[in-house]
Amino acid sequence: MPSLYIADGHHRSAAAALVGAEKQQQNPNHRGDEEYNYFMAVCFQASQLTILDYNRVVKDLNGLSSEEFLAALQVNFIVEDKGRDIYKPQRLHEFSLYLDQHWYSLTAKEGTYDNTDPIGVLDVDISSRLILDEILNIGDLRSSKRIDFVGGLRGLGELKRRVDSGEMRAALALYPVTMQQIMDIADSGKIMPPKATWFEPKLRSGLVIHKLA
Repeated sequence: MPSLYIADGHHRSAAAALVGAEKQQQNPNHRGDEEYNYFMAVCFQASQLTILDYNRVVKDLNGLSSEEFLAALQVNFIVEDKGRDIYKPQRLHEFSLYLDQHWYSLTAKEGTYDNTDPIGVLDVDISSRLILDEILNIGDLRSSKRIDFVGGLRGLGELKRRVDSGEMRAALALYPVTMQQIMDIADSGKIMPPKATWFEPKLRSGLVIHKLA
């Protein structure tokens, strides 16, 4: 195989590579077949993996009323009220917003993304730039306490529940990233934005300890 793509475990893989490089420097008789040259992994064919949506819920509208928020969205999106029934995004560049017990479709307008940029064309990037950052002032998805993330395995009903309970103010559902998009980004040497993919199947959780010689 010419290459493998890391679907999950990027930090663990990088840590294993750093440990291996450090131990190689410490070993004057390095051969290349020592245990520190390897780490445990499982490989799947791309056709056997499924990427689910990875959705967002936000605690506030950055001081905006619902009407002001919807008006701000109309600058970069075509906004349509879909009623009270759960509405799931149907295609790339379409999002679902749940606000005040109503579902809305948000379709990104032409010119708000770059089809030649493997990162800029991603829906996770479009929503982060034009909704979370520009309107809601949520810039750092990793550290902000105003946002949370819900894996697609839980369904859009979980988004509705968290908003209806009053815990969250609004929810945003995304269309899943495609496997080809991930490969294109990796091949270009770029890095996926945070909280962009939810892969299935996932391995059972557990802890394996192996002392490196």
